[in-house]
Amino acid sequence: MKFVYGLMDYAFLQKALVTSVMVGIICGVIGCFIVLRGMALMGDAISHAVLPGVALSYMIGVNFFFGAVVTGVLTAMGIGYVSQNSRIKNDSAIGIIFTAFFAAGIILITFARSSTDLYHILFGNVLAVRLSDMWITFAIGFFILTAIYVFYKELLVSSFDPVMSAAYGLPNRLIHYFLMTLLTLVTVASLQTVGIILVVAMLITPASTAYLLTNKLWKMIFLSATFGAVSAVIGLFFSFQFNLASGAAIVLASVCLFALAFSFSPKQGVVWRALLARRKRASLRA
Repeated sequence: MKFVYGLMDYAFLQKALVTSVMVGIICGVIGCFIVLRGMALMGDAISHAVLPGVALSYMIGVNFFFGAVVTGVLTAMGIGYVSQNSRIKNDSAIGIIFTAFFAAGIILITFARSSTDLYHILFGNVLAVRLSDMWITFAIGFFILTAIYVFYKELLVSSFDPVMSAAYGLPNRLIHYFLMTLLTLVTVASLQTVGIILVVAMLITPASTAYLLTNKLWKMIFLSATFGAVSAVIGLFFSFQFNLASGAAIVLASVCLFALAFSFSPKQGVVWRALLARRKRASLRA
């Protein structure tokens, strides 16, 4: 009840709830395509590579949104350029580029006069979200959901069968960079909520949970967005109730939902499969 009363009394908690739910939804939606394309490492790379842009924005006194978007897009382009123009494979290119950007961000932090705000960027602090941050998150979320709705068919075909997508004349490389741009925007929207370090968990875990429950993409997107939003509410509750780190609480709530699906999913759950195998063995003995 303390959490409910807090929602009615405190504006900062209302802003935190709206922001975290929106972040959970858009992370869940984009995460579906990241999981299906096997690009979890790319999501990790983009989320870490925005750090120098955030640090530069902080140092020159502008909104971190602009610096983060620029460095995120540059990272995606750099990874693609290295892997396509050398013998270096994609995973190695990701490791080289994103660690270089992340290291540059750490060095830039040392030049900042105060590292307090940047610490929250690393680990998230949704309870300190400002009204401007909430509206930026809402605008990013609206843009991403609209883009997914408009280009759903192109993303569907290119995610499941790139060869067929190319045969239909779809620009696979352009679609890839478009998805990387959306991923960068999601990362920027998630900075105040779960931070750079933990944003990859919100991209992967709700989508993986939904992947265990359905074989249809539109259902997977809906379930993943729902799990992301529910994780945000549960995590924010425990964060406020027990004075815990908000980002870590939200991620652990998401992992708990994944553990339930992993154990009790009707088709993929290990518990149900163990029971089914036990019944088959019993029927064979009979």
